[in-house]
Amino acid sequence: MQIEWEKTINELLAERVACRRCGDLRTTVSVGYSRSPGLAEYAPRCNDCTNKGDCDARKLVVLCADCARELKLRVREVDAPGLMGLLMEECRRDLEECLDYLEDYWREDLDIDPGDMDRRFEEVAPEAFAEEDGWRSHLEEEYVSYHKWFRAHRAPVPDPGWRSQYVEEVITLGYPTLLGD
Repeated sequence: MQIEWEKTINELLAERVACRRCGDLRTTVSVGYSRSPGLAEYAPRCNDCTNKGDCDARKLVVLCADCARELKLRVREVDAPGLMGLLMEECRRDLEECLDYLEDYWREDLDIDPGDMDRRFEEVAPEAFAEEDGWRSHLEEEYVSYHKWFRAHRAPVPDPGWRSQYVEEVITLGYPTLLGD
């Protein structure tokens, strides 16, 4: 059974969470991490991924206890706010990796000429920069959606200071951000 992420978000808003495998609605779900490409379809943040069949990246998988047991996934139980907090934390990690890449790692990946070491990423490799910047923008939109969920549910945002720290780092690098100023 294929679960629609938009439907799952609506169910989260109702404080019920759907198992991404069987569709069973519960007040808690089982979450765990896996590198198995076969479990990518049960990972909410992999919903738009076009490479699910070959992906061995670590991913957060969301299932009911029965499906998790059947698939032999090591899990823990969380409610809707707990799940949203985990998704937000995963998104934050990805945003921090984007910052590290924008700040320095792109120089290693692109094997640039030593004379270009002091130039900006977008000057040296505009296409690569556009791709990375697009990914960062996508992640920032995702982060905002989690933040809105917490606000709509009058629940405290986990680690609220993270956002201002991230914004300061992005602005210091000279880039705009959707997360504020």
